[in-house]
Amino acid sequence: MEWIYSMAPDAWGPYILPFFIFSARITDVSIGTLRIVFLTQGRKKTATMLGLAEVTVWLLAVSSVIQNVNEPLNFIAYVAGYSTGGYLGMTIIERLALGNIIIRLVTRKDATALIDHLYRHNYGLTVVEATGREGNVQILFMVIKRRELDKMIQIINQYNPNAFFSVEDVQRVHDGNAPYIGAASLRK
Repeated sequence: MEWIYSMAPDAWGPYILPFFIFSARITDVSIGTLRIVFLTQGRKKTATMLGLAEVTVWLLAVSSVIQNVNEPLNFIAYVAGYSTGGYLGMTIIERLALGNIIIRLVTRKDATALIDHLYRHNYGLTVVEATGREGNVQILFMVIKRRELDKMIQIINQYNPNAFFSVEDVQRVHDGNAPYIGAASLRK
């Protein structure tokens, strides 16, 4: 890693390698977080390419620490880069809003207005009449793009503000001949 030192003024010398290690760990952990998400979504090729980049950057970082094992600042940079990379990776995932989710909404209030609104705006959903602890309920199932979640929560709160709902990741969707699983919103 001598090439790193040769690129900086002498006064910066002791800080250049720790900064490189810190930056490399941020990069490889962020890439690793993305890789895991792509892997769980079944995107094998993308996950494989990200894995290649992740391990390459990680090797550069860890070899820098091992070659300069007597420098405590390098260890601190390695650990700080790891935790910062985890945070940054999760932030990137949230911003990218990749994949599909399923929303399960349970309401005691009549959901006719909400259902009509969703149908008018081409959302696919399944409605099930059921009985809960406190009486009759309606359960709505919707598969939507993750990036539509905030918009969907606003719609739910507008029509049924006290409804209970849960959100889960969906690995794969095949809409086939079943318009009730969000076919219109999935094609966009």
